[in-house]
Amino acid sequence: MASKYQTVLLFGAPGAGKGTQGKILGQIPGFYHLSCGEVFRTLDINSELGRTFRKYSSKGELVPDEVTVKMWAQNIRAQTILSIYKPHDDLLILDGIPRNVHQAELMDEYIEVLEVIHLVCKDRDKMIDRLQRRALKENRADDAQKDVILRRWEIYEAETQPVLDFYPAEIIREVDAVGSPASVLEHVLGALVPVQEEHFSNPIDGSPTGALGT
Repeated sequence: MASKYQTVLLFGAPGAGKGTQGKILGQIPGFYHLSCGEVFRTLDINSELGRTFRKYSSKGELVPDEVTVKMWAQNIRAQTILSIYKPHDDLLILDGIPRNVHQAELMDEYIEVLEVIHLVCKDRDKMIDRLQRRALKENRADDAQKDVILRRWEIYEAETQPVLDFYPAEIIREVDAVGSPASVLEHVLGALVPVQEEHFSNPIDGSPTGALGT
């Protein structure tokens, strides 16, 4: 492809609010949010990739990285054809992908990662309390157990740290995930707005604000 999608990655442990922040950012002009979960939900199960996905998922097996990335690439291309996502105007915000180093290597063909926002749990007790309250509210009592929460965190950290190490340290920004969504968003935007302004035109009137507008 002639140019790569200009991208910011959202990382965060279970309960860090990654999905919430992604959805909010997706409502702001100049940002386009796509989660890996959305890619799976909108997949045409009668397509070749859909049948491949169903073959693994029906057995409870993990979908191979190559298939996952192909599904993602097909989805984002469809978004551009429909002008839902405009690569020259919108900063792409991804969450849930890449999940491991192999996916990151495969996606290097498609995306240029300008920044990585890592939502970190600096007060673990508060985060555990948040997850327990959310699980009980959603009638998932098993997920409210502290040992279950800690195990999910261990798995996340084991999978995520190598991906973070894959990208240059200078583009990784840590944001404290403890606080109200608005408070966390303030810090996320503090990291993202300079990136958006450097690389894209003004999303409202199209005036130049950065490299792509010059």
